[in-house]
Amino acid sequence: MSIRIALENAPEFYTNLDSVTGRVVLHLSRPEQVGGIVVKLEGESKTALGLPQAYDDRAPRPGGGPGSIASENHKILYRVAQVFPTYDEDLAGGSSSYSQSYILQGGHHEFPFTFKLPINNACSDPVAMSKIGGIGGLGGFGAGIGPFGLGGARVMDGSKQLFLQHVTKTLPPSFTGFPRQAEVRYYVKVTIQRPGFLKENWRYQIGFKFMPIEPPRPPATTQEAFARRPFTFKPRAQGLQKKSSLFFSSKDDAAADSAVLPPSIELSARLPHPPILTCNQPIPLRLIAKKLVPSHEQVFLTSIQIELVGKTIVRCHELFNTETSKWVVVTQTGLSVPILGDPASEDLSLESVIPDDLWRNIPLPNTVAPSFAACNLQRHYELDIQLGLCWGKPPSSRGFLSSSKENPAPQSIFLPLHFSKIQIYSGIAPPPQLLAALRAQANRPGAATLSVPPRLPPRTAQSAPVTPTQQYRPGQQRPPAAAATAAGSQAPQYDPLYPPQIGTPGAAVFDEAPPSYDEALAAGASGPEERPAYSGVTNENAPSQIPEKS
Repeated sequence: MSIRIALENAPEFYTNLDSVTGRVVLHLSRPEQVGGIVVKLEGESKTALGLPQAYDDRAPRPGGGPGSIASENHKILYRVAQVFPTYDEDLAGGSSSYSQSYILQGGHHEFPFTFKLPINNACSDPVAMSKIGGIGGLGGFGAGIGPFGLGGARVMDGSKQLFLQHVTKTLPPSFTGFPRQAEVRYYVKVTIQRPGFLKENWRYQIGFKFMPIEPPRPPATTQEAFARRPFTFKPRAQGLQKKSSLFFSSKDDAAADSAVLPPSIELSARLPHPPILTCNQPIPLRLIAKKLVPSHEQVFLTSIQIELVGKTIVRCHELFNTETSKWVVVTQTGLSVPILGDPASEDLSLESVIPDDLWRNIPLPNTVAPSFAACNLQRHYELDIQLGLCWGKPPSSRGFLSSSKENPAPQSIFLPLHFSKIQIYSGIAPPPQLLAALRAQANRPGAATLSVPPRLPPRTAQSAPVTPTQQYRPGQQRPPAAAATAAGSQAPQYDPLYPPQIGTPGAAVFDEAPPSYDEALAAGASGPEERPAYSGVTNENAPSQIPEKS
């Protein structure tokens, strides 16, 4: 026996609104009794943190003492389809139950399947979660297969997700890098049900990478986000100039140099507002210098380092931990780039743009994931810029003897610039149908602005008894409930103080909830076509490294 999953036309990674299409390939060496074949499309966001050591609290804590592991697992994606035998019932509700089994002859068998990746996570929908497993259908798929109901495919107990904290967001990207602490994985799993005692179900799964589409970008404007910092060099000391004059200059030259006004400059780093970076694309950064005093001295850029800082907030129940990751995007030293376009100008409002040749063609590393927010995991970014500035010609390899009358001893400072809130988009533009629908929804007036009368309360099966103040005409027919109450021949089917619960006979049967706006839109929208490079997950088929709760 061999079983595998073959994905058709699998890209480097999937994204929202994509169709995950493939087939289950089963090869049997002999006839086998099979109850059914179930394929699941799953996505999990797992976190695990250790309980902190409490030095001042010696009382035992519920759920384990210090050093124990607490874990939290969110089913951000859960889709189920039965590929054998095929029928039209909705298996996701867990309402099907059949006890037949089938004989598959030896040989090669293939069972196709297809799924549509949604936009938002599934664990935040209590209605969908309550229909899975423990509440919607006890026993899961094929609960009646085999003797004593054994051999059925296990289905997630959605009631467990109802006790966790959830947010409704776009599906997060595939994410690893913090072993035994946090990960986000997506995979396709197949279960072949084998009814009977001492027969284990056959299972197989294959992982895939996922990158979400980016949200609609704001319209382009001329506004910019900036990080600015002024700096001033110290006046050249008279004593040092006299000492150097023994070799290269006279006392008159030293006095003239000491009278030079030291430069005072404001340097600002600017990004388009709001500050949004794109995966695998260069940083749209501008460095601008402006003089604060009418000095005629030139200042040189000697070094630059642009560093992207990613902060991951890991949450596990009531425990929090923040992990910091850094990517060096640009690093250059030994430069001699003048930052003032016209040092002789005395116009203090003149801005000089530093040439961007140093970072214009350098994209972000392909290991940088876009910003995301999941139920128990968040990632946001900051940008650090370190600039080395020098008054006077930067020193060369000749050492301290390089100072002269034309090139005095230089002064160097290091200027930090920091952006605290940076968003990174995936670079996968949403389909035009989605953007058009979102614009139409934004222009639509809200429910509060419409003159809609309030809805009437739902009518119960039993009407209120007729009071003496209610009068009836001779030709008017009495309501059935009032006539029954007056006759006293019928009793209510249930106590009005205790309405029927789930599964109570005689309770009203409600239809399934209509599809959400995202689901209805995703059914007719085509997936995006452009796919940038992304290798944020080294091995999507590696086993999970998140420890279970201890």
